[in-house]
Amino acid sequence: MSTPFIRNHQYNIIKKQAEFLQKTLRTVADRRVLETVRYRAATNIIEAFPGLTKDQQRMLEQISTFETAFDFQRYLSALEPYLEPYPPITLKQIQKLFPKNKKLKIPDLGSIDFRYVTYLSWVDIATNKLFIVYPFEGQFIGIEGRITPTHKKGYCLFCNRHQELAFLAVKTKPANALPDHYSSIGQYVCIENQGCNQSITDTASLEKFILSVRK
Repeated sequence: MSTPFIRNHQYNIIKKQAEFLQKTLRTVADRRVLETVRYRAATNIIEAFPGLTKDQQRMLEQISTFETAFDFQRYLSALEPYLEPYPPITLKQIQKLFPKNKKLKIPDLGSIDFRYVTYLSWVDIATNKLFIVYPFEGQFIGIEGRITPTHKKGYCLFCNRHQELAFLAVKTKPANALPDHYSSIGQYVCIENQGCNQSITDTASLEKFILSVRK
């Protein structure tokens, strides 16, 4: 039985390295350059995984040996059983994260392939609110904020891809603030959640933002 050890953002790193290596193989003839790129692709992947076993490292380093698109696709498919899915979560758990939203609209959890999810999010069109649920240190953190489309492209805070963005503004309560005093923290993020999850390769910016606005 395969023991999952690859998180979604790490799998995205592997995919990007595979794409870059394939492109290099198609466009570069110099063997020294190719060997360097092969080495860097494997190294970049290994560096994204703290605490690998020897077998896991050997499995990931195979990327440096492939030649054809079929080889790379077979490699990525072979890694899928090792994907570590988003932690199990129920509707009741999500509802408890947003107690003030009595009519909270939640996506159909059964339709989501949680192997490819780093953070769960959805937009309530009626209220123009974006809801995010993120697993952190054994618990779920829920944040909500006003979402405003910009109709412009830029770099998403979470996945860093160049995409059409929206401005997410989250109300926060500063330490030692008066009971009715709130401030707002905003960032530009992807409008399209699925694409963001398929592109994110580092959780640092996502976690920093979520922890800065958590209730």
